[in-house]
This record gives sequence, structure tokens and C-alpha cells, in this order.
Amino acid sequence: MKNMYYAGLVFLGGCCYGILSTFVKIAYANGFSSAAVTGAQYLFGTMMLWLVLQFTKKEKLSVKESVKLLSSGIPFGLTGIFYYQALQSLSASLAIVFLFQFVWIGSVIEWLAYRRVPDKTKLVSIAVLLFGSLLVADVFSKSTSSFTLSGLMWGIMAAVSFATFLFLSSAVGSHLPPVQKSALLATGASILVSICYPPVFILEGTTFFSLAPYGLLLGLFGVVLPPLLYSIGMPHVGPSLGTILTSSELPVAILMSSVVLSEPVPPVKWTGVILILIGISLNSLKDSKKTGMLKKTEYQ
Repeated sequence: MKNMYYAGLVFLGGCCYGILSTFVKIAYANGFSSAAVTGAQYLFGTMMLWLVLQFTKKEKLSVKESVKLLSSGIPFGLTGIFYYQALQSLSASLAIVFLFQFVWIGSVIEWLAYRRVPDKTKLVSIAVLLFGSLLVADVFSKSTSSFTLSGLMWGIMAAVSFATFLFLSSAVGSHLPPVQKSALLATGASILVSICYPPVFILEGTTFFSLAPYGLLLGLFGVVLPPLLYSIGMPHVGPSLGTILTSSELPVAILMSSVVLSEPVPPVKWTGVILILIGISLNSLKDSKKTGMLKKTEYQ
């Protein structure tokens, strides 16, 4: 029963990320720029984390450790900048698919960092994921109205930065309480976003108060909840099952874009989504079996 509880937390963390693109699109429709939306999300999200941190366990850190964590938050901030730029020229259902390329990009980063050459199963899973992405992008259709080169570029850059963030965040601060680690990572991201997009909306009273609801919502679901839910649930479900559960982000994002934004999502796109999820599952289940074999060997 406890395992189901922790699995549910990780699943909900993915769902939280899945709703972001829909509300960013709504903010754009109400006249807010990408700079204002991104800045508000990270500002409000970081403030909420530091507020929560005042009532939770903290550990003393050296300057070197603090700088490492703040620096590791930089690709987190870049992900928001790139992804929300992609949403300016792509549909929400398409932008999320480009972001999801972080799955195979993460394998490339792992290969470069640790010289771990991808095996056959991983290569097959990447091929399935890429083919599914092509179906969702509708590249086999004669219509290319929903696809732009700039959107593709921003989407892939978001995927690279997100894969980098996941790699770095798993390598630093593993001994820290979840809230403290999340607060420092978010602070690093917020500093970068503030440099790229100076938060002038703070000085404009009317803009600030009309933007605040979006900043609070996006900050809560994009900066606060997912890292906390993952930090609590991931140690209990493991990285392999965790990867499958976090992919709930994809169907939620596409479902939200269809229901709330009325974006067309034909059957071929849902087929692509299913293939992407199969590709992720193949890779994760293979890693799960490998981990199980290692544990079995340790006990013998």
C-alpha cells in the first residue's frame, strides 16, 4: 500500500508539469509576454519554496556546496526560457513532445560523461520514441501549418537543458532535505531568468497584480510541487519505475491542450504518444531488470 502511495506522488509530479503549457498559452492569449510569464513563474515559485523552507529541516552548507547547487539550477531556468519560447510558435501538444526528447538526450549525456555506450534495448527504445515523436509532429502529413523551424529549435534546446538539469541535480546535494535542495536549485534558475528577463513587471503595479495569479499557479505546479513530490516518492519507487510514472506529463499536457485550448489531437497523434510511452517504458524496464540482477548478485 505504501508503494502505491509513493508511486502516486511521482505520478502526480509528472501531471503537475503536464498542465503548465496550457496555462502558459492562456497567459499569452491574455497579452502577457514570454519574458513576463517565465519571470513570474520562477520568482513566485522560488519565494514559495523559501517560505516552506522556514518550517522544515535545514542543513548547514559550505559556500562551495551552495555555489554547486545554484549553478545546477541554471539549466532549470534555461528550460523554462526555451520551452516557453517554443510555446509562442507551437501548439501545446507539439511543444511537449519536443521537450520529451530529453529522454534520449539524457542517454547521450550519460554516454559522454560516463562512457556508457547505449545497448540494443536502449537504441530500440530511442528509435520507438523518435518515431512516435514524428507521428505527433505530423511530419508525414502534407499540412505543416502547426510546425515551425524556430519552434523546433526552442523545443530541442529545452529538451537539452532539461536533460542537463536532471543529470546535474541527481549528482549534487543528495544528502540535503528535499525542500532545501529544491529552494537552492530554484534560486539558481531564478537568478538566471532575472538576468535574461529583468523582472520589470514588479515595478508596474497593474501588470504585477494581473500577472500574479499566473505566476503563483505556474510557480506552484512548475517549481514547487514536482521537485518535492519526486524527492519524496523517487527513493521508494526507484529511477526506472519513476521514469515511467513521470511520463504522465505527456498525456496530461496533450489532454489539457485538447480539452481546455481546443487544439486538434487526431488519432495519429495519440498513436505517437503511445509509442513514446512504450519507448520510455522499454528503456526503464530494462534498467529495472539490470538493477534487480545487481541486487541479486550482491546477496549471493
